[in-house]
Amino acid sequence: MSMADTDLQVMWNRLLAVVEEQGQALIRAAFSPIVRECGDISAGIFDRQGRMLAQAVTGTPGHINTMAEAVKTLRARFALEQMKPGDIYLTNDPWIASGHLNDFLLLMPVFHRGALIGFTSCTSHLVDLGGLGMGPEGADIYDEGLLIPPCKLMDGGVLNALLMEIVKSNSREPVANEGDIYALIACCEAGAARLVGMMSEFGIDHLDDLADYIIDTSYRGTIDAIAALPAGSWHSKLKVDGYEKEIDLHAALTITPDLVLLDFSGTSGLSNKGINVPLNYATAYSVFALRCIIGPDIPNNAGSLAPFQVTAPQDCILNAPPPAPVAMRHTLGQMTPDLVYGCLSQALPDKVPAEGASCMYDLPMRHVAEAALSGGTQFALELVFNGGTGARPGLDGLSATAFPSGVWGSQIETTEAVAPVLFKRRELKQDSGGAGRYRGGLGQQIELQSATDEDFMVFLSVERVLNPAQGRSGGLPGAAGRIRIGHTGADLPGKGEITVRRGQTLVFETPGGGGFGPPEDRRTQDIARDIQDGLISSQAAQDVYGLKS
Repeated sequence: MSMADTDLQVMWNRLLAVVEEQGQALIRAAFSPIVRECGDISAGIFDRQGRMLAQAVTGTPGHINTMAEAVKTLRARFALEQMKPGDIYLTNDPWIASGHLNDFLLLMPVFHRGALIGFTSCTSHLVDLGGLGMGPEGADIYDEGLLIPPCKLMDGGVLNALLMEIVKSNSREPVANEGDIYALIACCEAGAARLVGMMSEFGIDHLDDLADYIIDTSYRGTIDAIAALPAGSWHSKLKVDGYEKEIDLHAALTITPDLVLLDFSGTSGLSNKGINVPLNYATAYSVFALRCIIGPDIPNNAGSLAPFQVTAPQDCILNAPPPAPVAMRHTLGQMTPDLVYGCLSQALPDKVPAEGASCMYDLPMRHVAEAALSGGTQFALELVFNGGTGARPGLDGLSATAFPSGVWGSQIETTEAVAPVLFKRRELKQDSGGAGRYRGGLGQQIELQSATDEDFMVFLSVERVLNPAQGRSGGLPGAAGRIRIGHTGADLPGKGEITVRRGQTLVFETPGGGGFGPPEDRRTQDIARDIQDGLISSQAAQDVYGLKS
């Protein structure tokens, strides 16, 4: 490596540190628990052409990989010569940003020594933007809340006060929304300040050489990883619960020496409910899944993303056009990794994990309408819980772990501090991990109720209630998810609105991951350890694993 390459590598490493600090600025300043406690964000640094150079490790693929494309779109929308220091642009358009209205994306041009040298960008989830709330009941995007087209949030450092008032006036949580927007601004500004400081320290006037080095190196590394794969085409199909009816997701994966193509032809058409997925979001998660297997040690940027292409027929549920309702787009969008792995497991049978819970088991909730009219407690909150991941070749799955979203689970103490709810139980669900040579991760059981004498609403949109995570290579399925009111109540569907009455307990069970390999091949000491830890019962050890009593 030449001296010049050594300097560029040092600057690349510094850039990764800069963008991580940028992301942490957003988390520390955010008002909404789903941001500050769960990390539902993205943060990135881009060159003058709009190419992503670095992303914060904390963040979801649905935010990060959509941000990588959204910056290009916004950059093309506004004239570079009219940009000036202190400008920040904003949109929550689902087909530009990250797939639904509740995610705000900001873009800030960065200037160094009077010249535009690049951009910082970030995304985070705002808890409420009016409309029907964070649920799947909208008939179109206009039911789902306030849509903000690409516009200026900051003009030369001056806040667009009217825009801020419009956002606050269209929300059940105006203070939290205002605070979260300021946190997003702080994120962009922190990244810009650190980027300019780094450039001054290294004595560079532009990012062109560094950007080309990062992108070219990452691209070549990814191409080398693809070239090492078997070439060919593979198909898979995944049946998911859907809303009105079960849905078939189809994928065809084609690997060439320098390109990976994914096509969703054959996938079911649009839903009348808000579970449709814009293609930018489906692409973000499916490419993330591929990148976890193909060149996972290569940083995620414009270079390493370039060799992956995703297509889908118009009007299929993974390529929903406006004005389709998309509020809960993550429900199916986060199932695409299991769909993709159904293809990739045929090409790389010893590299791909079993299916997992995958879809976030989130609980958007708010006060009932009567509370707002009668002076009762008003709140809007989105809780996040996770099921088990699929067992991996050589390792058990992870329990109550977010894959593919990466969104951390909501904390009980924080939730009870900001909303009138009381948790009665939160624990791993015994025997929920799929049996196998390697066991699937466990789901969890959560029980909560109103902490006051008032009712509250919950918006359900989860998967794996009817179609549990399947095992791989002889492994057994994980347990399905389950939702009910009280332990003796009837099972509720995975999608729809419910009202939890005062004194009632919502029992919420997340799914387990599938197992990998035949259960009879699991080592006796591993079974004994699971029994001791309470992960599997003695009965399951005998009936499923064949352990002799």
